[in-house]
Amino acid sequence: MSSMSPMSPMSPKPMPSSSESLEITLYLDHLQVERGLSQNTLSAYARDLARYFEFTNARSKDFTQVNENDLSDFLIFLRNGNSEHAILSATSAARTLIAVRGFHKFISRENGGLDPAQSVKPPTPGRRLPKALSVNQIELIIASTGDGSTAKSLRDCALVELLYSTGARISELIDLNRNDVKDPLTSLRLLGKGGKERIVPVGKYAVDAMEKYLVRSRPALLASGNERALFLNQRGTRLSRQSAWEIIRTAAKNAGIEIEISPHTMRHSFATHLLDGGADIRTVQELLGHASVSTTQIYTLVTIDRLREAYASAHPRAQIKP
Repeated sequence: MSSMSPMSPMSPKPMPSSSESLEITLYLDHLQVERGLSQNTLSAYARDLARYFEFTNARSKDFTQVNENDLSDFLIFLRNGNSEHAILSATSAARTLIAVRGFHKFISRENGGLDPAQSVKPPTPGRRLPKALSVNQIELIIASTGDGSTAKSLRDCALVELLYSTGARISELIDLNRNDVKDPLTSLRLLGKGGKERIVPVGKYAVDAMEKYLVRSRPALLASGNERALFLNQRGTRLSRQSAWEIIRTAAKNAGIEIEISPHTMRHSFATHLLDGGADIRTVQELLGHASVSTTQIYTLVTIDRLREAYASAHPRAQIKP
């Protein structure tokens, strides 16, 4: 593999030539017309390609002269950075290389010739495990929604209890209407991604919190008898995603939990605690509304990590003696 040519921080930054700028324009036009990419995505592609041509021009090469080694070196350059460019994460470097690969594929198809980027693969981003709270942390958050003396605290408690009890996405709950909750409340019909419906059971604590909300809180919040939304804000209209997010964050802060919390944290915790408790992955997949079990399998990595920690701390032959 060829070595990278260093770029002096004092030298002027190499810019794309006029022919390269023309080819970039043609490629971006193709992406806009043929693939319908958004303006933000097109702007990101343009920045990525400008950075690529800055690199190749520093080597005194234009796009018709680069080879596989140059592209591999460019990927290394992205991951290492220099005085003018910050180090890119695997995800950002992969996005940049995808833009470059797409450009070379387009040029090869339009003008003929070999595609030097064909065999250069983007880096694989590390798999990020979902954040799950402990059962004790969940209970602290629920307790921190308020003492139940106000309509707001009753609503907040019902929302958090229902999120954790069902594993629902926050959008699925705030989209519910009052008549979606049947009496007695034993389950909910949720409308997930792609319009896919699923039925999820509701636990006893969530049922109790919902009964208090529906009897004592929602009528007090209701501004108009015609409002269909299940969860209401203090103006008596449908609760927004932003407001629901703030309810969770405020409760977590009041509970003394310092890590960043979102409504999706409750969903992650729901799935992790079910698997920890012995639920099979297919059941969790159905409850979460995942189209593929492969999406649900990431939660098994969390539980395996916990098993390893328990094993390492408990097994007499797991630790190295001093």
